Amino acid sequence: MPCGCRVASHRAASPGMLVLLSGNGGPEAEPGPGPGQHRGKFPECCQPTEWSSTSRNHRAGVLPCCCAVRNGALPQRCVVLRFLKFPPNKKKTSEEILQHLQNIVDFGKNVMKDFLGENYVHCGEVVQLPLEFVKQLCLKIQCERPESRCDKDLDTFSGYAMCLPNLTRLQTFHFAEHRPILCVEIKPKCGFIPFSNDVTHEMKHKVCRYCMHQHLKVATGKWKKISKYCPLDLYSGNKQRMHFALRSLLQETQNNLRIFKNGELIYGCGDARSPVADLKELAHHLKPFFFPSNGLASGPHCTKAVIRELVHVITRVLLSSSEKARAGALRLGLQGPRVCEASPFSRSLHNQGKNTSEHSGLPKGCLLYKTLQVQMLDQLDIEGLYPLYKRVEQYLEEFPEERKTLQIDGPYDEVFYQKLLDLSTEDDGTVAFALTKVQQYRVAMTAKDCSIMIALSPCLQGTSSDQRPVIPSSRSRLAFSVSVLDLDLKPYESIPHQYKLDSKIVNYYSKTVHAKDDTVRSTRFKEHEDCTLVLHKV
Repeated sequence: MPCGCRVASHRAASPGMLVLLSGNGGPEAEPGPGPGQHRGKFPECCQPTEWSSTSRNHRAGVLPCCCAVRNGALPQRCVVLRFLKFPPNKKKTSEEILQHLQNIVDFGKNVMKDFLGENYVHCGEVVQLPLEFVKQLCLKIQCERPESRCDKDLDTFSGYAMCLPNLTRLQTFHFAEHRPILCVEIKPKCGFIPFSNDVTHEMKHKVCRYCMHQHLKVATGKWKKISKYCPLDLYSGNKQRMHFALRSLLQETQNNLRIFKNGELIYGCGDARSPVADLKELAHHLKPFFFPSNGLASGPHCTKAVIRELVHVITRVLLSSSEKARAGALRLGLQGPRVCEASPFSRSLHNQGKNTSEHSGLPKGCLLYKTLQVQMLDQLDIEGLYPLYKRVEQYLEEFPEERKTLQIDGPYDEVFYQKLLDLSTEDDGTVAFALTKVQQYRVAMTAKDCSIMIALSPCLQGTSSDQRPVIPSSRSRLAFSVSVLDLDLKPYESIPHQYKLDSKIVNYYSKTVHAKDDTVRSTRFKEHEDCTLVLHKV
């Protein structure tokens, strides 16, 4: 526990027992004071002036959070404190906040670590902080929060927060890193097209959810321009398609790509500037990582070379394997189309008369493969899942006291995990079957919305690479670590919202984009017909 805060534990010997972790040694158990009280000197690393703010906005019923980041000189002091935030009229008790945070930790530890791999998932710990420190910290970061996210109040009353490692830093080693560190955050989204027989919209068997949703988001003003990125290209395992997907993310980042340098955001989440200007500035930041000899002249050729090198390195990292998840946990074969008809890459190949089914397949040990496996726990699609959700809802209306037994709100333990492994799709009409599919869908949606953090740092000449994963680039070697972020289990209550949103996305795409394509094809046919010369025998 790097910041020396008290760790709140349900597994302590008694409710008043907390564990004090110091920066210099192991844990020392001592009686825990009440909320907001503090015994002894508060650690130096927890001074409010040393923290800055970063916000994450969760949707559809998930409690949002605001994160305070401390970037110390040493990795063990580069930590994130995560606070919950609430609408002004919906505050929770300290006990409810503690339970909610502990559920997040338990879900990561008991479920996602087994599915994705221990090295990729950092669960963090629930800590109890002095209320005075929390209030001072929240006052400091309040002015740094975006105005659009100030509609909710930070939790300054419970004293509880989650303490996590700063994933923009290398996570593989615990010693001082004085070299520059680059971090690329990618939100890859859903990597397959629904294969369920319950799907009623034929378009969903041809075009992926992300590509359809792009058109609705642009129409509603969420984004100014449709991205060329398609998740199926990134998840294909085909390097050419992966390169195209990553370049598309760099050209139109939206909220799917961000790049940090030494913990500071340098690229992404911006719509105001031109992509050309942004990429030129990004290349300036990246040049020391990929071309340390400074052999390239400045200008467009230099920008292209640096961006190309970045894309190649990220692809290699995404295809790399570092460990195995629990053996045989999920064995879901990829079904349905492996190419999205809306992908510009696929359309380009199709127009050239080339094969569009290029799918090399992902290595089974890589993080993308494991993430895709968890996503495919959504075997029925929301159309097949929604009637099962209604079955569970009807049961809960009759027996509301059973909600705890059904583990809808936790605990997310080994029993919960084992039930997720039942991949049968034959409905026996029971509540147990419906509940299993609902829980699998929640986990799948979590994997569809997670972020992958890739941290890179140049290797010093003469240092041994035996202890660390290293990826080669054209003129340097880069140590790297890969982590997964945003692994809060999607809420049970969000399922009706997802059902309505799915219908809205598909209907808009079918009525506008697909109808427009049909009109274009019809016009081309008429033009061809009008220009036909018919010869009659005389």
